[in-house]
Amino acid sequence: MKYRHWSGWIILLTLAGIVGCSRAGQDRKGRNLGVYEAFMREMEDSLTKDPAGIYNRLDSALASAPDSMSYYRNMLLKAKALFYTAEFDSMVPLMDCVRAYCDRSDDNAAIQGLYCQIYNMEGNLYGRKSEMDLSAKAFEKAYACGLAAGEREKLPYICINLADAYVRGGRFDLGSFWYRRTLSMFDSLQVAEKDRFPVYYGLAQVSMELRNFDRCDYYFNLAERSFDQMRPYEKHVYLNNRGNSYYFRQDYPTALGYFRRSLALTRKYPDMEFERNLTMINMGEVFLLMNQTDSSAYYLSRCYDFFRRVNNQTALYYIDTQLIELALKQKNLPLARMRLKNAVKPDYVEPNMVNVRNRYLQHFYEESGDFRKAYHYLQENKRIDDSIRSERVKMRAAEIALKYRQDSTLMQKEISIQQKENQLLHLHQWLYGLVGCILLLGTAALALYLYRRRKIDKERWKLQTAITSLRLENIRNRISPHFIFNVLNREVSERKENPDNTNLMGLIKLMRRNLELTDSLAVTLADELDFVHTYVSLEQKSLGEEFRFEVSTGDVDLNVVRVPSMLLQIPVENAIKHALRLKEGKRRLWIRVMQEGERVVATVCDNGGGYRRQSVNRGTGTGMKVITQTIQLLNSYNRQSIVMTISNVPVEDGETGCEVRFTIPLHYSYRLTK
Repeated sequence: MKYRHWSGWIILLTLAGIVGCSRAGQDRKGRNLGVYEAFMREMEDSLTKDPAGIYNRLDSALASAPDSMSYYRNMLLKAKALFYTAEFDSMVPLMDCVRAYCDRSDDNAAIQGLYCQIYNMEGNLYGRKSEMDLSAKAFEKAYACGLAAGEREKLPYICINLADAYVRGGRFDLGSFWYRRTLSMFDSLQVAEKDRFPVYYGLAQVSMELRNFDRCDYYFNLAERSFDQMRPYEKHVYLNNRGNSYYFRQDYPTALGYFRRSLALTRKYPDMEFERNLTMINMGEVFLLMNQTDSSAYYLSRCYDFFRRVNNQTALYYIDTQLIELALKQKNLPLARMRLKNAVKPDYVEPNMVNVRNRYLQHFYEESGDFRKAYHYLQENKRIDDSIRSERVKMRAAEIALKYRQDSTLMQKEISIQQKENQLLHLHQWLYGLVGCILLLGTAALALYLYRRRKIDKERWKLQTAITSLRLENIRNRISPHFIFNVLNREVSERKENPDNTNLMGLIKLMRRNLELTDSLAVTLADELDFVHTYVSLEQKSLGEEFRFEVSTGDVDLNVVRVPSMLLQIPVENAIKHALRLKEGKRRLWIRVMQEGERVVATVCDNGGGYRRQSVNRGTGTGMKVITQTIQLLNSYNRQSIVMTISNVPVEDGETGCEVRFTIPLHYSYRLTK
């Protein structure tokens, strides 16, 4: 935290060195670079994934370098691989060897490109030692050499390095200036938005240092859009820095979540040892602030040996600071005093790290009873906070000045562009007029076409409606010839022995009622149920004595509620024909009508064993098709629809029956008009 920036800065510097500076010496005139150049590009692209493996392959490639320039480029690439594996002492001799070659060579663009890489790597090394003034100077030299070499593509990444160095040195206004200059360069180079994330989380870092967390989140969210495209090191930078932003807000659970993601990421890549241990430092402090001292001690002890091995004084200073506070939280004042006495004392300490140390020293002296010194460190932190506020004001003023210069330049360009556009508009006004006339004629033709098409569709709809109505009337006008024949045949046979003409009269009533309803698309529930009663009474003798037919209507006003003609008669006829006629034992048929709010629910249910698609008695389905098509036609004219469902349901005595259910809105319209 404290190290937050440290991690992000180091990785950005390294990546910038690879992306921006690693291709110096390549021929800019488009000549064929040969097999060796293709090999070098492959090594550069794979460097972040397997630096140790790349280092070994480069050893074998040195002897086959076609010329001196390629040889020393290869040597610099080896030095970068050593940087990734944290072998800093081994990379310095390689850099000195390349510098000696450049010093004795004639000055040209290729040599300036090698100098650019050397200074860029020097800036990385100074950054590791927290010598930020020297780091910034090295990056300034790298920027100058990049200009001399004519390598426009690498300059934005050197600007990022320089901005990071200024931010780590506490010069936030200059850091913000160079980040924004990088964005301007990206605009001129037309760099895709997804490749600008290093600048975004750099600006987020500046906002975090100045405690402007709204702005910080804005830039982090911009960077997060490219998270899937980031390399592993870049993902670590994002996760680590964003976790630190929540650390400064004292939202420790959220910060810990980001640090855990960072630790899981670095464990997948063995070469990311430095980043892994850096994350454990941050996790150690978060656990410390959450009073989880066992977890804090675990992570701090795991990373301490690594930073002592690489002799990183800044990291050791930070760990010692946390260990002092850890001892205080464990109520071990003598241990805290011993750790304070033996703590490392680096030449340079970042302001935020000083702030953390002062806060813990204030706690130490409070526990020791030395309140004078505790007050001293309290005042020191207030002074640092005042300095941060001052830097915020300075940076804001610098941003306004930069924005003014950028706006002035942009305005001049816009004026020039507007003048050119006016000239072009004047020269082509006749073309615009011609295009307008063509569009007007085309619009008129399209409107005429749509009008005629709509008229044709309307006539077609009327014809379709008339045909449908005729078909429905034809269906309603017919009754099964087989049914009429069977009833009449039965009645003729019975009349020889019994003069009672009840069934014959019922048949006559049924036929007469059917004719009366011919012109009606809808009837009242009373009429429909009367029709069904007449039909069932005619079929009752054929169903035997064990047949029972029940109708319950509740409180529904049967003379008011209207339903489509044959809505109940067709399901009743199907139940008798295909379910009950051949059934042995009890035969039951129910019709239930009830009102549910603004709807009437009518169900027809039997105990005939349920609907079976493969049954030999399932019929042709003509009757239900009539009902379905009638409902579909009527629903197209209503906002609220009639709903029909057919399902098998359990009935009494453990049997299964088929239930046809209709849900009918009370205010349903039966007029076939839109």
